[in-house]
Amino acid sequence: MTAPPPRAALLLAFAAALLLLLAPAARAAGDDDCGADDPAAAGDRARARTLKIAAFFSILVCGALGCCLPVLGRRVPALRADGDVFFLVKAFAAGVILATGFIHILPDAFEKLTSDCLPAGGPWQDFPFAGFGAMVGAIGTLVVDTLATGYFTRQHFKDSAAAAAAAVSAAAVGDEEKQQQEAAAAHAGGGGDDHEGHVHVHTHATHGHAHGSAALVAAVGGGDGDKEHALRHRVIAQVLELGIVVHSVIIGISLGASEDPSTIKPLVVALSFHQMFEGMGLGGCIVQAKFKVRSIITMVLFFCLTTPVGILVGLGISSVYNENSPTALIVEGILNSVAAGILVYMALVDLLAEDFMNPKVQSRGKLQLGINVSMLIGAGLMSMLAKWA
Repeated sequence: MTAPPPRAALLLAFAAALLLLLAPAARAAGDDDCGADDPAAAGDRARARTLKIAAFFSILVCGALGCCLPVLGRRVPALRADGDVFFLVKAFAAGVILATGFIHILPDAFEKLTSDCLPAGGPWQDFPFAGFGAMVGAIGTLVVDTLATGYFTRQHFKDSAAAAAAAVSAAAVGDEEKQQQEAAAAHAGGGGDDHEGHVHVHTHATHGHAHGSAALVAAVGGGDGDKEHALRHRVIAQVLELGIVVHSVIIGISLGASEDPSTIKPLVVALSFHQMFEGMGLGGCIVQAKFKVRSIITMVLFFCLTTPVGILVGLGISSVYNENSPTALIVEGILNSVAAGILVYMALVDLLAEDFMNPKVQSRGKLQLGINVSMLIGAGLMSMLAKWA
């Protein structure tokens, strides 16, 4: 199959573009001080810096733990992708991602895009831009999801058909040569064995035909469509990571730019659990996508480092960053609304709907009840974290 563009490079380029978009907001402190807090005391800034360093390592470790658990669980029979426990874990993580979009990100987008600090003469108070952004994010994810899946599926079948044709052709040529050799040997052996030689050659040709059919099935990926499912889950994992990256960069910069210890302290714990739960959902998708080891390591590292790098960026711009400036409010609000749409779509369509409609789940009442309860627990716990983050 034709190799797609490097995923890590695309995500890295997107993250860099996202940071460039937030850069004007970071320099906007001098433009408008609407709602700006009083300058923090030196002691508060020192405490805030210590908490930010703790947040950096805590979020990094928790994100890595959550993302690596499903990946490492492939070696544990009970945690394999086709096991009951994996269905329960994935449903829990999907509930977390759904609550992240609805409870954490979307309300924040509405708050920023309807703030009194935005220009009074603008359209921000007259049109629900946050809802519009979420809709655009969901529709855009649907378009990318279907187009990417269709493209990779067509490429897969094209390459598989070419490989199958080559395998069948090679088998036919080999069988024809053997037939000629055996026919010549039978003819040299005398006329009394002609009928027996004929039967032997016919049987061998039939065997060659069966061998070619087996080669065709193997080249296409098996009768159960494992490769097609893997391609589908690869698209899901990449789009899900894209939505998480948008949100992670924003919360990382916001945390790193804050100078209030009383605000940062609860965020350290809340965001650590937040990253761990999101990592579990992403890790489950990565396992089902059956990436190569190098791709798995790249995606896990990218997820784990996005928020900590955002914290470092926020720490570096904390002296000039004003989260209440119009530029910061508009940029963060729009990006948050789009990220909410992406995560809600992914949670409902690509994670929950796919597993809930799985024949294995539909045929077993206890497993069906279990994944419903697991999803509700995940959504409930993540909703509770909204009290602190």
